[in-house]
Amino acid sequence: MRPTGSMLFLRLILVALAATALTSGVQAELTRIEIDQRRPFADGQSFGAVGSYESIRGRFYFEVDPDSPANTAIADLQLAETNDRGRVEFWSDFVLLTPQDPVRGNRRLLYDVTNRGNLLALWTFNDGERSNDPVDAAHAGNGFLMRQGYSLLWSGWNGDVVDDGTDRLLVGLPVVIEEEGLPVRGRIHLEISVDEPQLSSTFGASPWGVAAAYPSVDIDDPSATLTERPDRSQAGVEVPRERWRFARWEASPKNASPESAAGQLVDDPRSLYLEGGFKPGWLYDLTYTAEQPRVAGLGMAGIRDAISFLRYGGGDAIDVSNPLAAAVDHAFLFGISQSGRLVHHFVYDGFNADTQNRTVFDGMISLVGGAGRGLFNQRFGLKTLYSSQHRDNLAGTDIFPFATVPQTDPVTGEQGDLLRRARDSGHVPKLFFVQSSSEYWARAASLLHTDVQGQRDIDVDPQARVYLISGSGHLGAQPPTPGIGKTPRNPLRHRGPVLRALLVSLDRWISSGVEPPPSRYPRIDDGTLVSVETFRRAFPQISGVDRPTRHFQPLRLNFGPRWKSHGIADIVPPEIGPRYQALVPQVDSD
Repeated sequence: MRPTGSMLFLRLILVALAATALTSGVQAELTRIEIDQRRPFADGQSFGAVGSYESIRGRFYFEVDPDSPANTAIADLQLAETNDRGRVEFWSDFVLLTPQDPVRGNRRLLYDVTNRGNLLALWTFNDGERSNDPVDAAHAGNGFLMRQGYSLLWSGWNGDVVDDGTDRLLVGLPVVIEEEGLPVRGRIHLEISVDEPQLSSTFGASPWGVAAAYPSVDIDDPSATLTERPDRSQAGVEVPRERWRFARWEASPKNASPESAAGQLVDDPRSLYLEGGFKPGWLYDLTYTAEQPRVAGLGMAGIRDAISFLRYGGGDAIDVSNPLAAAVDHAFLFGISQSGRLVHHFVYDGFNADTQNRTVFDGMISLVGGAGRGLFNQRFGLKTLYSSQHRDNLAGTDIFPFATVPQTDPVTGEQGDLLRRARDSGHVPKLFFVQSSSEYWARAASLLHTDVQGQRDIDVDPQARVYLISGSGHLGAQPPTPGIGKTPRNPLRHRGPVLRALLVSLDRWISSGVEPPPSRYPRIDDGTLVSVETFRRAFPQISGVDRPTRHFQPLRLNFGPRWKSHGIADIVPPEIGPRYQALVPQVDSD
């Protein structure tokens, strides 16, 4: 929760750029910083030569020019309401950890992309206790990032995140309106799939919390449809309208079956009720009409402009208000899983150049992001969604191009690469793509370094490295229990040791020109990257262990002509084309 009243340790409203921008003609992007709390970090612990740290928590306020060339990639920005200066306003919560004496730091700023509003860098690099309000010594863990002298920044960027009382960082994004002042409406496709029997499901529900999904504009929407199927390979069967409605089932006793559960049905435009309940594992495709989409791409613009301000802010007014004034030489972007895909999308959409065409991030690390991006800059996009082997195949999070070098899709004729806009602006970062084995099976990671037909290896851009942590799981160090699967999960603890070494290597590459280790990943030409069929033939027969028969291979999806140019889906749900051919690592004799 954001502190208020007597909870406030300190509240400062600092005018950072607005006054000087309006009088000097400089573009104002981050216009104000509001600081709610300023506290010693880790109980005032001293971290070697760097000394003690402080934790600063507050809110950034932004104004962006919809006519600036730097903002042309932001979908729907031209349809957002503007202030009397013709700018679009939004805000973002932030947390900043920085040395009490900036001179003793290493002049490096590490931006950790929040995952559904959660802070993960201290948990990753420091093996610290996870918290969205890092202040205690337990949150500092082994103190690695502090002893190195990094300043750490987190901010809200994901408009789907809701305040659930766990201090997740939020962002306040404007909605899209038509010229007449009417709300923009559109068709939405939403897939619902559950692990346990239940009578109703809230839109945006996931293991990571409930996302702020878009409600139906009409509880009785006669154009809404629902189909069901056991998996995406089979045709959907339409569910009669009288068997479902926009509603939620309340007060069901715990562990009661849907048929016997006592409770009541309550109309709810953000929830779907199905008579008889949802079958676990089945896919339910709902299409309906929603309105007031958020200008989602402003989340990435906020990251860009916050880093630009902290890195380059100078002058008398800024010296007073910039907590890192003249203290940053290099900035790094880091993300895990969903946040790792945000790293891909950030550079793909050209946000690594600020509004004055200066470099935002010198280096980036995407951890376990696979080869996809996300619905981070699309109308009605739900950022929590991602495609997997079984679920959300139609989400549109894994689309061409995937690779860091130019390539052509022979099926569609489309050309492109992940770094094209960064090359055009002259701001290609040093990039580490770090994958576990899970990403080859569940997130199509091979498409980072093969052609889209899975027939040959392709180059990786010289500014990038791809590393596979062989035999590892998505987040590492999982409890050795089956979860919802059949066999125990992988307890291998790799995240902290590997990421600490790679961050040091990335820093040396940028600051001293010391080349990092060459890419290490499975390849087609040496037989270490193979089809599932080939994998099955090599894997030994073990009693009680079923060898996998499928893995995630993204579908080519056609959302219509405005999808890639404007982030607008005209075909809902999308038309389905052939799958891209992803491959998996081969096993050896061990």
